[in-house]
Amino acid sequence: MHIREDTMINFNRRQTMGLIGAAAATGLAAPAIAQNQKIVVGALRFTSHAASFIAVERGYFEEAGLDVELRFFQAAQPMAVAIASGDVDYAVTAVSGGLISLADKGAVKVIGGGLSEEPGIDGQKILASDAAFQAGLTSPAGLAGKKFGISTAGSSFHYMGSKVAQAEGIEMSFTPLQKVGAIIGALKSGQIDAWSIVPHIAKPLAGSGAVHVIGDISDYLPNYQVTTVFTSTDNADNQRDQTQAFLNGFSKGVADYNAAMIARDGGDAGEQEMVELIHKYVYTDQPIEKASASIINGTMRLNEGAKMNVASLRDQLEWFQSEGLVDAGITLDTFVDTSYVDTYEA
Repeated sequence: MHIREDTMINFNRRQTMGLIGAAAATGLAAPAIAQNQKIVVGALRFTSHAASFIAVERGYFEEAGLDVELRFFQAAQPMAVAIASGDVDYAVTAVSGGLISLADKGAVKVIGGGLSEEPGIDGQKILASDAAFQAGLTSPAGLAGKKFGISTAGSSFHYMGSKVAQAEGIEMSFTPLQKVGAIIGALKSGQIDAWSIVPHIAKPLAGSGAVHVIGDISDYLPNYQVTTVFTSTDNADNQRDQTQAFLNGFSKGVADYNAAMIARDGGDAGEQEMVELIHKYVYTDQPIEKASASIINGTMRLNEGAKMNVASLRDQLEWFQSEGLVDAGITLDTFVDTSYVDTYEA
């Protein structure tokens, strides 16, 4: 959702807490910060946020000198506002119009890459309701005139749906429903016709017969930078040691996840160990026997070292601008700080 110019947000900055030393760390070297630096990390209960869970569970944040509290959200937009206000220090989320607008106000910065679509790895699915499917909506080409579910205007769902429609040369309407649970309910009941979502949610829904998979986002956005790592502009500019420490711990979590779930270095046993760790945070209301398949279904590559696809971020910015959701004068540098991680264009 676009943040209006008159939106009132308190941008109080967190003060330095015991930082020592002056050297700016490079790569994954340990920054010189005091031990047990308390920070709050925002997350969603999605498999795609596994790197933060792993870094907490395996002590990687602690090794980096950080005492991390995980704080969970229902959607990306409130998390962006929490970063801007200083209630949360670091988080992973999709790029949204609200995030870019907060960056334009000098409140937040994207500092790394999270989840990516990658050719050859099962990614986000395009879904149709059973009613729409039975009426002939069996591929994205049939979305003309249909209702596509989104959380809010300017969300990643809005971006993905628009890109699919643009590629197919069609027009469809977007129905904002705020939360993922509400979108799922609307899709199952046929109040909306279609949606796109990560595979750990899409596949179980399709397996139930209530909805149907009709396409893949990777066919339309093959290297889409789905989520990013972001923080306050104050942290990015003035708390460099702390920020690098966070990225160090987070990146170790990424490496463990990819090794276990993508490369499967540890075989079935390594995969199961990772699934059990993630289950502490995702599908917690289900027994591990039921949750396991959904967590495995959600396997998508996380960016090693939080590497960022700036070409994808640029495309997203240009789309938000073309839709009038953010100011036309905003540049990529306004909301992305490329000084912390490697970048690439794909």
